[in-house]
Amino acid sequence: MRFDIITILPELFKSAFSGGIIKKALEKGTIEIHIHNLREFTVDKHQQVDDRPYGGGEGMVFKPEPVFAAVEKVKQSEETAVYLLSPQGKKFDSQFAEELAHHPQLILICGRYEGVDERMIQHLVTGEISIGDYILTGGEPAAVVVVDAVSRFIPQVVGKPESVRHDSFVEGLLSFPQYTRPRDFKGMKVPRVLFSGNHDKIRLWRRKKSLEKTLSVRPDLLKDKKLSPADKKILEEIKKGKDNESG
Repeated sequence: MRFDIITILPELFKSAFSGGIIKKALEKGTIEIHIHNLREFTVDKHQQVDDRPYGGGEGMVFKPEPVFAAVEKVKQSEETAVYLLSPQGKKFDSQFAEELAHHPQLILICGRYEGVDERMIQHLVTGEISIGDYILTGGEPAAVVVVDAVSRFIPQVVGKPESVRHDSFVEGLLSFPQYTRPRDFKGMKVPRVLFSGNHDKIRLWRRKKSLEKTLSVRPDLLKDKKLSPADKKILEEIKKGKDNESG
């Protein structure tokens, strides 16, 4: 898969993809990442990419000409997805990342200033992406997040594909607790079930802890989650236990 990032600050990406799984995927050729300086697609001597908004208002707005030119230059096919990184975009999550991984090319436009000319949103991009309900100084950090998350769903990027399937949020639940040696660290002990050798009990314990964590920290994830009868029974037991504790 090919990623193309359009930005006015290409230097911010020099170290972002220089280590870990992304670096290995780049070396193997499993993914490609190309960084494009938006100023190179301007036609004036000052390389101006922004201008004041019509109608007045604070700040500056990205001009349409250089962004359209950049996308038209790097877009390789009709199957390419083009997204603007914006606080007004669709909330980025694991499911969204997996959907994006099915495209042969993903172009990410890093927004800045007070926004972009609306004609980009109406006539150029596939959509907008937001990585959370907060404001960044620009779309560059969000672009790194999107590339990292999407790459995990591309075959051969992650050494053990099953680990991706078991990640938090992939199933719509938070992950269960993990432990390693030593069994006893300063009096803090690993739950006995994890070294019992009984895989059915371990699986059940992990499922219960996953549901328990989700209910405690992100109960909103359970609202639209289709739970099995076994999961519903576990949740009922967890809720009863909490009610007994509070009572």
